[in-house]
Amino acid sequence: MVLGAPDPGDTVPRRRTGAGIAAVLVLVLGAVLVTARSEDDSRGEECAPRSVVSWAPEPRLTSAFARYGDDGSRTDDWTGGDGTHSVRLPDGRLLWLFSDTFLGRVHRPPNPAGEAYSWRDATAPLVRNSAVVMRGGRPESTLPAPLFPDPAPGSWRWPVAARVEPRSPGASERVLRVLLWVRQHGSPPWIYGEPLATEVATLSLPALRLESVTTVLDQRQVGDLSRRVLFGAGLVEEDGWTYVFGGDDGRPASRPASHAHVARVPEGGLADPAAWEYWDGSGWRSRARPAPVLGDGRRTGVGSAFTVTRDAGTYVLFTMASGAEGLATVTAYWACSPAGPWHGPAGAFTPALPAPGTAAYNPQAHPGLSGDGRLVLSHDVNWLEASAAAAMLSRNVSLYRPRFVTVRLGPPG
Repeated sequence: MVLGAPDPGDTVPRRRTGAGIAAVLVLVLGAVLVTARSEDDSRGEECAPRSVVSWAPEPRLTSAFARYGDDGSRTDDWTGGDGTHSVRLPDGRLLWLFSDTFLGRVHRPPNPAGEAYSWRDATAPLVRNSAVVMRGGRPESTLPAPLFPDPAPGSWRWPVAARVEPRSPGASERVLRVLLWVRQHGSPPWIYGEPLATEVATLSLPALRLESVTTVLDQRQVGDLSRRVLFGAGLVEEDGWTYVFGGDDGRPASRPASHAHVARVPEGGLADPAAWEYWDGSGWRSRARPAPVLGDGRRTGVGSAFTVTRDAGTYVLFTMASGAEGLATVTAYWACSPAGPWHGPAGAFTPALPAPGTAAYNPQAHPGLSGDGRLVLSHDVNWLEASAAAAMLSRNVSLYRPRFVTVRLGPPG
């Protein structure tokens, strides 16, 4: 998730939030899941257990974004960001959606400290979201940023999962739907913003013109901020439904682990609030209070940034591991149904970090790049020490960019 970017509207918070805080990365982003038994799982245990049986770095994709970010020929394009999501468009292009994003120009090494790092000025623009178009495996352009304007002063939109679907159920015209998380400035422990609402943006195809933004779940009336649920951590399609996963924000001092939740929407209905149904613990209900499907809210739970995919009929969820391992290690869980019961952890791996003092977070699956038994995952990287974050992200621009791995899933060993 996006704990990692400076605040573009306040020079003081920029230094405080540039890399997040180590404790929050451990407690919020680094939490693991615990199974929560659903009371109405009619499908039973009729799928194969899944675990990570092998993994390897994916240097081609990692290098592609490094080259694109280092290209200093333009000053209005992407030079680094987090909250990495992707969606395959009907014409074959891949659209990458990012949350907090640096624009501006990257300078060749040495940096002002004499180090062999490419760098950017500390005054480089930072926006809350951006979109990069990839064609043929290479990023080629950044859409005008921010793509999704702030809804009001002091609040912003972070894009999360996206999919191409009919404009309405049964329609032949297709559009791009993007799930958005709306947050506003908050005080500790809400250092990355108070959760406000889940929205769905509709973009035209193939032009990618923003047409509308619709609120599908407003959480402003939920007084306890730790119980507000934002949806869009992952999307999975099955049998004419889109299952939308999300989480609440566990309060670090009293409830360090977040809960995972799930909703479902018929194909073509993502932008229609009335079409959403939420798992309430016993079944799917419209306008119901979502019930957790994973997490006990005390010892364990899911971080606010996780991802879900399907492999041979099995749902597989990736999140950061618990405790100190959650600063670097990704773990997996599996279930036969979106509502669970979930099993695991069923595998873990620790990709290399680019430098001491950095942490990994926000594992995300990219089905548009996966196939032949391999799944492409990304993770974001940030600087841990808050007091040095803003300076380090500009001093070494390679840090605040996604890294990629490929994993293979199979029966737990």
